[in-house]
Amino acid sequence: MKVAIASDHGGINIREEIKSLLEEMGIQYEDFGCECSTSVDYPDYALPVAEKVANGEFDRGILICGTGIGMSIAANKVKGIRCALVHDTFSAKATREHNDTNMLAMGERVIGPGLARDIAKIWLTTDFEGGRHENRVNKITQYENANPSL
Repeated sequence: MKVAIASDHGGINIREEIKSLLEEMGIQYEDFGCECSTSVDYPDYALPVAEKVANGEFDRGILICGTGIGMSIAANKVKGIRCALVHDTFSAKATREHNDTNMLAMGERVIGPGLARDIAKIWLTTDFEGGRHENRVNKITQYENANPSL
């Protein structure tokens, strides 16, 4: 598995925690920033990572900002991306099992580093169940493909 990770200024600390987790798990990753504590625009980080996941350069992506909301909204504008905003372990597991999410967003001002690590680990190690869920995910893909202006 190859993971792309990025944050804005509001997610730098948790991004570092997740990078440590990825190293511990032996998962290859690339960090796409940001490298500053001054205010930056989250789409400048979310969109390039989402594009890299969508085009297959990376298997999954992880985004962190203050709340995770902006990053998830931006990422979900990219065709082929299913980015879940997750702040609990149940949802981390469910979004992989049921939605086959390829991106995870979290908020550093919402959760602490320990919970963020737990969420990311569960999300990274949980497989998609397929079955009835595959039909639902396919409907999203069909909609995207039928609406090229998205």
